[in-house]
Amino acid sequence: MTGILQTIGLTKRYGATLALDHLDLDIARGEVYGFLGPNGAGKTTTIRLLLGLHRATAGTALIAGHDAWSEPVAAHRQTAYVASEPTLWPSLTGAETLEYLANLRGSCDRAYRDQLITRFDFDPAKKVRALSKGNRQKIQLIAAFATRAEILILDEPTSGLDPLMEAAFRTTVTEARAREQTVFLSSHVLSEVELLCDRIGILRTGKLIDQGTLAQLRHLTARTVEVTFADSPGPLENLRDIEGVEIAAVNDRHLELQIRGDMGLLLQALSRLPVKTLDSREPSLEEIFLVHYRGNGAVADPAVGAHNGSS
Repeated sequence: MTGILQTIGLTKRYGATLALDHLDLDIARGEVYGFLGPNGAGKTTTIRLLLGLHRATAGTALIAGHDAWSEPVAAHRQTAYVASEPTLWPSLTGAETLEYLANLRGSCDRAYRDQLITRFDFDPAKKVRALSKGNRQKIQLIAAFATRAEILILDEPTSGLDPLMEAAFRTTVTEARAREQTVFLSSHVLSEVELLCDRIGILRTGKLIDQGTLAQLRHLTARTVEVTFADSPGPLENLRDIEGVEIAAVNDRHLELQIRGDMGLLLQALSRLPVKTLDSREPSLEEIFLVHYRGNGAVADPAVGAHNGSS
């Protein structure tokens, strides 16, 4: 393992509940890694172990080679964190909060911070108590990215943001990747993860059940093929007999298929039918995610709710 962010057999129990079960991650410098799972899957537990806020029952979390629990100061020098629920000082203005956070860390790219204030359309003159959740979230994002930290740990970072600000966030993550900063992104927004992440890990009941690039994760999921016909196609038994093909829906002159594997035989069979249009698409990240979770419940994460209610 050579990544800048690593977990090795990372395990956490809360009493009799196993919240995280031998998690192995190896995330490279400059990589944007998406961390997916429903509430209670263990995502927040993982983040708290990475930040050294909780002590692992077993295993190790390493931040830039430093043990997150036994070397927290060294690990934190390399890291910036955005929480899903911003907890800030209500009597300070946005500008005062950003300056306080910069001084607390000891480093800040102030020119870039000013650029981010403009990009996120943030008014730093208002007091925190007067800000919406989305604007409080902007403070966290601006402060974190302005540190230029090697590792950015982001827990539901776009919570409360409108679509324009979500686009600003994506631009900022893309810039961080270009600077070879590493981004660990825990999110429920699957479209966001799909657009941004180089690799994706899927967590269920404390276990990492799959990870890889989006193309690699598609191995479990069928391609969707939609066909419209100029005339009635008649019996479709020749399609049903093709290995890996499943007819999902038939409606007059419209046909929807799911196919796993090579499309060659399917295309040959369709060439003998009065096809008018044909559309084929790869499964989305949402469809891949549902393959892993359909029919599977998630256990509660006892760490959730102790601080911010996310998972």
